[in-house]
Parts: sequence; C-alpha cells; structure tokens
Amino acid sequence: MSNRSAELKRLMAQRILILDGAMGTMIQRRKLEEDDYRGERFADWESPLKGMNDLLVLTNPDIIADIHREYLAAGADIIETNNFNATTSDLKRYNLQDYAYEINVAAAKLARKTADEFSTEDKPRFVAGVLGPNQKTASVSVDVNDPGARAISFDELVDDYSLATRGLIEGGADIILIETVFDTLNAKAAVFAVKTVFDEDNVELPIMISGTITDASGRTLTGQVTEAFYNSLRHAKPLTIGLNCALGPGELRQYVAEISRISESGVSAHPNAGLPNELGEYDLEPEEMAEHIREWADSGFLNIVGGCCGSSPDHIQAIANAVASIAPRESKHHV
Repeated sequence: MSNRSAELKRLMAQRILILDGAMGTMIQRRKLEEDDYRGERFADWESPLKGMNDLLVLTNPDIIADIHREYLAAGADIIETNNFNATTSDLKRYNLQDYAYEINVAAAKLARKTADEFSTEDKPRFVAGVLGPNQKTASVSVDVNDPGARAISFDELVDDYSLATRGLIEGGADIILIETVFDTLNAKAAVFAVKTVFDEDNVELPIMISGTITDASGRTLTGQVTEAFYNSLRHAKPLTIGLNCALGPGELRQYVAEISRISESGVSAHPNAGLPNELGEYDLEPEEMAEHIREWADSGFLNIVGGCCGSSPDHIQAIANAVASIAPRESKHHV
C-alpha cells in the first residue's frame, strides 16, 4: 500500500471526507462556444466539438483548473478528473478516439497540480481518476428483434478502461473512481481492467465504485436493486461503494441507507442538487442540500460525500460544514 493510500484510509477513519461537486454544471456556467472547445489545436477539426467537456483539459485547461480550485477552496478533500467520457469508444462520436490516452493523462495531471496547490500536512488533497459508465451498454440489446445484439463487448470495454486507467495513473491519480454505473456488466469490465493493470504494472490504488439509481423503482437501468448492485461488485473489495447522480438527496436517501446497511466497504454518495425542473435545471439550494446530508451523516451512512449534477462549490462548502463534526460510518470490514 502506498503512503498516499494509507493516508487516505487513515483520514477516512477519522472523519467524513468531502468529494467535489459537478464539473459539467460549472462548465455550463461559463457559456463556452465552439471555439472555446476547439482551441488552436483543434481549430480545423471535422466534427463539432462544443459540449465535449473532456477535451477542455487539452484546449482550455485553465478553465478546468479554476473549477478544481473552486472546489478545493470550498473544502473538497478529493477532486475528480475531468474525463468522464474519455474512453476510446465514447470519443468516436467526435472522431477523437486517438486522443483517449492523452486526455486521461492530461485530466489527471491537471487535477494533481491543483490538488497539490491546496494540500497541507493537516489537510492533504486527493485526486480521483474517473472511469465513466460508457455511453454503450454491454447488458442491453440495441435491436428489439435480436436479444443478443450489443453495441459493445466486454472485451472492448476492458480495452477502453485499461487504456484510461493507465493514463490516469501516469497523470498522478490517487484513486480510481468507477462512477455513475448504470450497467453492472460495464462496471465489471472496468473492475477487471483496473485490477489487471494493477497486476501487470505492479501498482495499486484504492478503488471507489458508485452506481446510479435511474428512477423511482429504485433500480439501475439494467434492473438491479441496490443490494443486487452491491453484491455484483463486492468482489472488487473497493475502498468505498455508493451511489451518485439521477436523484436528489431526498429521493436517494433510502438507497444510501440500504448500501450502508449491507456494505463491508466504506460508503460514498454524491447526489444531484435535487431533481431537474422543467428547464432541466437543479433548484436545491446549498443549505437545503446540506441539511439532508447532515441527517445522512447523523444516521451513520457516510464515509465520503459530495455532489453530482447541479451542485456547485457553494453546495460542497455547505455540505463540508454540515458534516464537519460528525463521525464517519464505521466499516463492517476493512478492505
């Protein structure tokens, strides 16, 4: 175990750690145009690039660094890399598949640099290298007439995630965060890829896994209830397992409670700032969100907490203040 990993686990035993909030929300606030995404390097690119937020780590890194700094200043212990869709297969939509490794390295380096700016002996800051869910699902047919039809295979996902993981490690990530899991088979491919890279490259980082409940049925997109999701991935022996996205803290509470009840690992959560309104915007104010999270912490649910869609540095600061004096959840089994 590296010194950084040991330090992270030591801090987790002492207090609830704070994850950052939404990256996409903060980028949207900057009202970027096509040229902002292209920069000089991709000025003549054949595909539209507006909205390809991951590319900003190459074309406009100062914007991403500033957002990282805002979350660090708000009290985040852990910041996430800006590479949510940066796998080879996802990048094909923009004809950027050849840049997957470079984007992952750059995203991790940028987060590492800003985290180090804020790190002190009393409050070290950590970088979670993100492996997003992939746009394509390995479990669900893409053809109503062919139940076996798939947009992507397990092996293709493993290749994607292996490349991304190596990039994140090279860039200086402390943690690998497999997040917004809607298809557990995709997540299993990510876990297999990460563990294989660790074995082959003689390196090991803590793994965080975070699933997403997609609707009021309390199931993932591929039909698993919270306990089934946990049991499908507990073999990874993650540092934390938890839930993020899709729901606000009011709606997500019962599922975080369930994860906390059964998990042998630590528990993480980063809910949305409420549910989107008719304009697709999130209205839950920082203090209101923090009240929900304080109650979760008082109930003994949490080891790591942050925000997802619609959250901002103000939300993260309010959450950090709300849980500062509350003890973390006691793990049933230290992995």
